[in-house]
Amino acid sequence: MTQDKEAHTDYPIEESLAKRWSPYGFADRDVATEDLLAILEAVRWAPSSYNEQPWRYLLARRSQPEAFAKLLSCLVEGNQVWAQHAPVLLIGVAMLAFLRNGKPNKAALHDLGLAAGNLCVEATARGLFVHQMIGIVPERVRELYGVPEGAEPLTAIAIGYLGDGGNLPEALQERDRTPRSRRPISAFVFENAWAEPAEIGK
Repeated sequence: MTQDKEAHTDYPIEESLAKRWSPYGFADRDVATEDLLAILEAVRWAPSSYNEQPWRYLLARRSQPEAFAKLLSCLVEGNQVWAQHAPVLLIGVAMLAFLRNGKPNKAALHDLGLAAGNLCVEATARGLFVHQMIGIVPERVRELYGVPEGAEPLTAIAIGYLGDGGNLPEALQERDRTPRSRRPISAFVFENAWAEPAEIGK
């Protein structure tokens, strides 16, 4: 499998953003502790509303089989098929209220996403690949990890090196071979009225 799925952008962008994509196939190779810590440090410095930092992560490494199996069991079965081969798994949890005053934090999910964005960029810069997934079983996360009320298990993240996908079903291997694509800027940036493409750059 080739690693060359770099985005063909309409305008030049940061290299790590262009090279980032989400494979299903991961190599049988551990992520170095220093790389994992740097990725989590990038998460630490993500922006957030009122500097609340409402993200929490549950972590498991395949090098620790019991802990890894526990976290893997919190994914839906379809994601377990391929995520079992990733060396690192995370579950992202959003704290839904501000610690400062207990009021609802409407930016919590947004800020969890910003943290994941930082994670993706730092991982890509280090030659690693990240695959995020919404397919988790939140109730199982709560049960196994004692997640309290007001904390919302939301996403899972697989981190590792790109593999050839030979241990995956053919349908997932085909997804990894499929070229990347995106909507044009005009499809999501509007000006003056909804669905009226912005005139920027014209």
